[in-house]
Amino acid sequence: MKFKLAILILVLGVLPFGLFAQQSKLAQQYYASGEYEKAAQLYQQLYEKGTNVDYYFNRYIECLIALEDYDRCEATIKQQLARYPDDIQLYVTYGNLYERQYRDEEAKAMYQKAIEGLPEDRFTITRLANAFTNLTKYELAISAYERGAKLLKDDTVFSYNLGDLYRRKGDAAPMIENYLLSLTVNPGRVNQLKSIFQRYLSKDDFDELQVQLYDRIQDEPDIPLYPELLAWVFIQRKDYRNALRQSRALDRQLDENGGRVMRIAEIAANDGEFDVAIEAYNYVINEKGTTSTFYVEAKRASLNCQRQKITQGFDYAETDLRALEADYDTFLNEFGRNQMTAPIIAELAELEAFYLNDLEKAIALLDDMIKYPGINEFVLARGKLSLADFYLMKGEIWEATLLYSQVDKAHKDDLLGHEARYRNAKLSYFAGDFQWAQTQFDILKASTSKLISNDALDLSIFIMDHLGLDTTEAALKFYSEADLLVFQNRFDDAFLKLDSLAKQFPEHALEDDILYTKSKIYQKTRQYDQAAAMLQSIIDDHSDGIRADNALYELAQLYENQLNDTEQAKALYEKIFIDYSGSTFAVDARKRFRILRGDNLQ
Repeated sequence: MKFKLAILILVLGVLPFGLFAQQSKLAQQYYASGEYEKAAQLYQQLYEKGTNVDYYFNRYIECLIALEDYDRCEATIKQQLARYPDDIQLYVTYGNLYERQYRDEEAKAMYQKAIEGLPEDRFTITRLANAFTNLTKYELAISAYERGAKLLKDDTVFSYNLGDLYRRKGDAAPMIENYLLSLTVNPGRVNQLKSIFQRYLSKDDFDELQVQLYDRIQDEPDIPLYPELLAWVFIQRKDYRNALRQSRALDRQLDENGGRVMRIAEIAANDGEFDVAIEAYNYVINEKGTTSTFYVEAKRASLNCQRQKITQGFDYAETDLRALEADYDTFLNEFGRNQMTAPIIAELAELEAFYLNDLEKAIALLDDMIKYPGINEFVLARGKLSLADFYLMKGEIWEATLLYSQVDKAHKDDLLGHEARYRNAKLSYFAGDFQWAQTQFDILKASTSKLISNDALDLSIFIMDHLGLDTTEAALKFYSEADLLVFQNRFDDAFLKLDSLAKQFPEHALEDDILYTKSKIYQKTRQYDQAAAMLQSIIDDHSDGIRADNALYELAQLYENQLNDTEQAKALYEKIFIDYSGSTFAVDARKRFRILRGDNLQ
């Protein structure tokens, strides 16, 4: 009997709740479908039952406004105010009702009454500001927060919320001011603010951020967060020298080990700002000394940057190269020649082979390196690929193909294996074994590496396009020899070979390829105007050739990045995706065109 009574009590308790939930769901369905009369009846019943009053009351008011039943709506609000006179949120509802009736002055009075009636309660202040924000009345929301901050006697309490509101208004200066103020109470928010600044600030806004950060650093010099953020601003503006200055000052102030300076150095190096990167690495080397965990890496990276600075663009004197060679030797004498310094030895070997033209020394360096016990397998594979290249440059094809094959076998299923296979196929192309090379290139077209796949596709098409006619193979052999000279950085010899090819085989199908190879040499030597002239000749005189889309894309890149003519670049990109829609460059050309046009691609 007691069990049956308990069940009965449970059912009687659950039943009203089930009916209530069903009624709420039905009201929502009516509201969503625009049946406001039916929804209003249900919402009125729901809010009068006293459960979740605010939500159902607001929905009821929204229904009445939608029905333009303003009299009943006003009577209901007044009734609710009489019942809850301290609920200042109701003045916002009342103001919104007046505004719907174009009674603007009365609406403003109600909104102001809500703000003036704020108590010293953070939750109520936030709730009122959110109500204004939901109505997109950002100025009123700002007024609510500002009055709330005065009531609570705390300028920081709503600073982040104010920053958000000023951002929505597009008012950069107070937005930045409030966001920065919010960091004083929550420094962990700095990365979140970086994302906001990166997304919403214009170039001029970054100027404002920089000024405000300088002011805060002067006012509060002992707080490291502001110079850290200032260094980040300089990085966004690619002003790496000033970023380095801030990072060095912080490193000294906080007695750090050089880690933040290393990060600036890496960013600058990746962006080609080698002087700043070298200065940063040398700071770690000289200031932190051998006890720093970054000492060896800083020395290695500094050498790498020096090498790139000297060799990039082939604008250097032999004295520069010899000085760099001496720096490499000094490093290796200090740290020894072993598995740990193997990457440095590989860099020195490249310097000897490609720039000092000492193939024998380069080969000797790598020959020793690949025998070091415990060497990293990827460093070993890279060393073997370079050693094979050097043997190829010497004309020792057997040694080269043997090393390429070793790497291919050891890394069959990864990109290093694909790279080795591609180089082995190119070796056959250099040697004049075009049919075997083409077969390998056809296989490599399926490589997961986009670069290898595209290069293999280009060479496969190139060989197929120039085989089949009498004497064509002789001309192709001539051309592949010139290609090898370019690979060896023997540019003067390559020009002579290409000019001889043009004379011996006048009006040959290789004419556009000769122009294309010359443009590559000019680009390597930073003679951009001459490179552009070669590419333009291909576009003008060989628009049906296989080099036409390559020439268009590379010329567009030159105009965009080196010759600073964005209009010309834009026109060329557009021509690619319109006239050469099947080109592998078409998708990227369309993207570059839209970026230059100013489209927002986010």
